[in-house]
Amino acid sequence: MLKVKVAPSILSADFAAMGEAIKEIERAGADLVHCDVMDGSFVQPITFGGQMVKNIRKHTSLPLDVHLMIEHPQTQIKFFAEAGADIITVHYEACAKISDSYLRETLQLIKSYGVKCGAVINPDTPAERIYNVLDICDMVLVMSVFPGYGGQKFIPSALGEVKKIRQYAADNAIDGLDIEIDGGVTCSNAEEVRAAGANVLVAGSAVFGAQDKAAAIAAIRGGK
Repeated sequence: MLKVKVAPSILSADFAAMGEAIKEIERAGADLVHCDVMDGSFVQPITFGGQMVKNIRKHTSLPLDVHLMIEHPQTQIKFFAEAGADIITVHYEACAKISDSYLRETLQLIKSYGVKCGAVINPDTPAERIYNVLDICDMVLVMSVFPGYGGQKFIPSALGEVKKIRQYAADNAIDGLDIEIDGGVTCSNAEEVRAAGANVLVAGSAVFGAQDKAAAIAAIRGGK
């Protein structure tokens, strides 16, 4: 059984005190640091670029989980890899606009830098769309909200896509595939999320908004 991991999303942190925020979640037991990169085009907001990831890298030894919500992701892979990303995930939807082969090519580019890679699908994208790249993926990220803004409500239908990916991986001997879920994850719904087959849970406000961050992370992880 894959280890259940919690990846607090720094989108919910205080950007003016990012170093301390990172250290706080590390002390609280976080497994990864989830970095949401938005370009103002693929999604409306703009967050930050490689320099922020480079600065975060100085403050933690935790793996940096960089989620690129951007158009033309190949143009940015080098910057985030060199900034210290441990895993970079890219959206099927952004890649499919360019060509049928762009997603696989991007994943291969990420791997060429010695960085783990992953494909991301939005809540309305069927899991089947990324089955043809699961052989190269270290992680798949299923969005349980539409990307762009933190604090949205969890979309339950995302769990069906998680189940399909987990079953496909099992049926095709794709061992060790992490399935991450991002959006609206809380202490209340985390058990259902884990039961569906997700083993990496991104949580923003559920962690950064908690008085006891260690307790929140432990509850989301479920003691496993």
